[in-house]
Amino acid sequence: MGPKCLALYSGTSNPELAKEVADYLGVELGEIEIRRFSDGEIYARIVKSVRGAEVYVIQSLGTSVNEYFMELLIIIDALRRASASAVTAVIPYFAYARQDRKTKSREPISAKLVANLLTVAGASRVVTMDLHAGQIQGFFDIPVDNLTALPLFSRYFQDMDLKDPVVVSPDIGGVARAKSLANRLHTPLAIIYKRRPAPEVAEVEEIIGDVKDRDVIICDDIVTTGNTLFSAAKLLRERGARDIYSAVTHGILTNNAPEELQKSEIKELVVTNTIPIKEWKRVPKLKVLSVGNLLGEAIRRISNNDSLSSLFD
Repeated sequence: MGPKCLALYSGTSNPELAKEVADYLGVELGEIEIRRFSDGEIYARIVKSVRGAEVYVIQSLGTSVNEYFMELLIIIDALRRASASAVTAVIPYFAYARQDRKTKSREPISAKLVANLLTVAGASRVVTMDLHAGQIQGFFDIPVDNLTALPLFSRYFQDMDLKDPVVVSPDIGGVARAKSLANRLHTPLAIIYKRRPAPEVAEVEEIIGDVKDRDVIICDDIVTTGNTLFSAAKLLRERGARDIYSAVTHGILTNNAPEELQKSEIKELVVTNTIPIKEWKRVPKLKVLSVGNLLGEAIRRISNNDSLSSLFD
């Protein structure tokens, strides 16, 4: 593997993570000119030749999602027109994944639309992490590698002196993810039952499983406003849970979520840097783990046609 056959580029959404990946791989980030016209249109130009190169573009879609997604499409188009042999879109956080099906008449399936746009732009592969719904991989007719941050969380909590820990899924849909973390930590599993009367609104109703006098880890893929998470923590405390932690891959943390986290029953919220965490969000209860090495190793294995599944054994 060398810079003549593999090239790594970054959009403007998460350059710090892209730099970590480049350092892991021992390559320089490719030079790319990105600017905005006065009317808001995006311009992107690949500065040096990528003819015949295997190119990876890193772009998160956590905040300013539409802006960064359009930027990604334009970068992919520029690379294809520059005769790159293959373009892999590395999207640590895949936005619109919660819109993966119709729940009411005349609704879109936005996750499918995102998949179509990436493919039409020229992406030949997608690498992402902890998709909200794994079946989104089926929206693509190109390879999709859905990595997971669970090994990072597992190692982090194994190094803590937790007492009778139990992993909790915050809803029925997240049971498989929480069970996987529970298996890695050799702990039992509990499940919270909730209902959603409106988008981004959840009402926590009941807990299935024993949490009394146990340290708890709530495992989820996305935290946005944090309302569901904080309500779950409050219920767990009422049911006798001891220290309450949470492991969430994508920490979007909109509005006053960081402030509410500080006031919540959660002792520590552990997220990753799939989405850049701005300084004002870095409250004392927030811990950020890096997925830079994990993404770098995944790219190395893809480039060498090595197995990815063994990365998570």
